Amino acid sequence: MKFTKMEGAGNDYVYVDARSQEQDWPELSRRMSDRHFGVGSDGLILIADSDVADLKMVMFNADGSQGEMCGNGIRCFAKYAIERDIAAPSGEGLTVETLAGIRTVTPTYIGSRIAGARVAMGAPILTPAEVPVALPSGHPELVEGPVLGYPFSMDGHDLPLSFVSMGNPHAVTFIKQPVADFPLHTVGPKVEHHPIFPRRVNFEIVNVDAPGKLTARVWERGSGETLACGTGACAIAVAARLSGHCGDEVDITLPGGTLRIQWDGKGEVIMEGPATEVFTGEWSV
Repeated sequence: MKFTKMEGAGNDYVYVDARSQEQDWPELSRRMSDRHFGVGSDGLILIADSDVADLKMVMFNADGSQGEMCGNGIRCFAKYAIERDIAAPSGEGLTVETLAGIRTVTPTYIGSRIAGARVAMGAPILTPAEVPVALPSGHPELVEGPVLGYPFSMDGHDLPLSFVSMGNPHAVTFIKQPVADFPLHTVGPKVEHHPIFPRRVNFEIVNVDAPGKLTARVWERGSGETLACGTGACAIAVAARLSGHCGDEVDITLPGGTLRIQWDGKGEVIMEGPATEVFTGEWSV
């Protein structure tokens, strides 16, 4: 089976054209994602046919669980499909069906080479029950949302959480401790699996460096800490704007690179970042 390794700001995935083949994809994702015995990645992304868009993106995390959406992954998905003549973008861009809805990806070029993309990521979901997050009943202010700075602590760390869904659930916290020093490897999995998150959660810790500039790390549901997370960056931008930490545009620096996010407080979030092909190979199935 042929595959391609790609990365967007260090968030790396194995890509397979699955339009004419069937495999045990969750198990294959677990095996191929292993960084010692496999290819090494944050998960597996499949190119599939769609009845409602140009193509369909099917995404599995490194643990084999299926994800609704991947912001860094969809940029690389578009680069893969366009450069291999699987699909061609229209004037609006390449439309991609995901479990979070149809997303439109507009490639950006350096010369004739696709170097990245802008993605219309959809409108954020701020109603707690739809994120989803299970909050105590009897508090009307927690029903409709947005919920910002919800009191929460873990392992002695005060972590007020803001809840956002970008088609997948996110819990964002702004902290004063440098994110590089935060013990995300121990706190992250406990937040991910906390009972208030019925479908688990992606957890972002954020420093406000300056107006329009944030630094973050992400614990991704099903994959652990990743070098970047596109939907996570979008959730951070939404929470930051609603909390007064930025305006309509913000640069979010993650360990793997910087993503630019635009959101005017209503409508769709726009994400822009790189897309890079690393290598191709064959996997014995």
